[in-house]
Amino acid sequence: MSTSVLFDVPGPRARRRARIYTVLSAVALVALLAGIVWKLYDAGQLTYDKWEVFVTPQYLGVLLVDGLLVTLQMAFFSIVFAVVFGLVFGLGKLSDHRVVRWPCWLVVEFFRAVPVLILIIFVFYLLSIGGGPLSTFWCVVVALTLYNGSVLAEVFRAGVLAVPAGQAEAAYAIGMRKTQVLWIVQLPQAVKVMLPALISQCVVALKDTSLGYYIVAPGLTAVGRSIYLEFQNQVPTAIVLAALYIAANLVLTAIANVLQKRLIGEKAPVLEVTVAGIADRDTGRAV
Repeated sequence: MSTSVLFDVPGPRARRRARIYTVLSAVALVALLAGIVWKLYDAGQLTYDKWEVFVTPQYLGVLLVDGLLVTLQMAFFSIVFAVVFGLVFGLGKLSDHRVVRWPCWLVVEFFRAVPVLILIIFVFYLLSIGGGPLSTFWCVVVALTLYNGSVLAEVFRAGVLAVPAGQAEAAYAIGMRKTQVLWIVQLPQAVKVMLPALISQCVVALKDTSLGYYIVAPGLTAVGRSIYLEFQNQVPTAIVLAALYIAANLVLTAIANVLQKRLIGEKAPVLEVTVAGIADRDTGRAV
């Protein structure tokens, strides 16, 4: 028998209540799902003709190639550029020079505060309409880069500041310059703190590509729009698109977790006090 140092082991009554709550929650969830399915069936959204398009090779190929592949490309460019943007402006906010620090602070706070949809529309009207140089694809990439890069700038700044001050002081004591301390000492250690937030922001960037729908940008939502306008199957289309986004996010999260394990290794388990493992020194028996 073992007990955690963080909380007491629940007794028989607490475990019984937990099982009852679990059963009641499961029953409520099943009832909710059954109600949703019945509502869809009653509205005629579960008939074969509404779903046939998603098993037709022609439309399925368009959905996966012109939809999912373009969405992944959009997310990839957004994430790469956002990491570079966040690194530059995050480190800029840590500068000792006001002429560098304050402009970086202004840019980060501005783009972090503007909603993504408004930013996409603003970039579209500024750089695409009227013969602008960018296509709608790149308008979404630029907008997501500005927003997610501003968020990542704060992540980088917080990660560097989270490194114990003694690490930098020791590096300065052996004659290293500030740039060397930042790139050799602080940033490699800060990666361990930043990585979960970086993974989370990558998932956010992938999901936010769906907002390109409002400027008719290519991707899953654009292909889904053309499908439901032709077949009048809005609900099945939304379900399929959601499933594709979920699958893409799960794959991205799995890749990020593998990368995290390779970079920083497995996390140590929560400390536990094993009651039965404490043995008496004289008798050798567990107490």
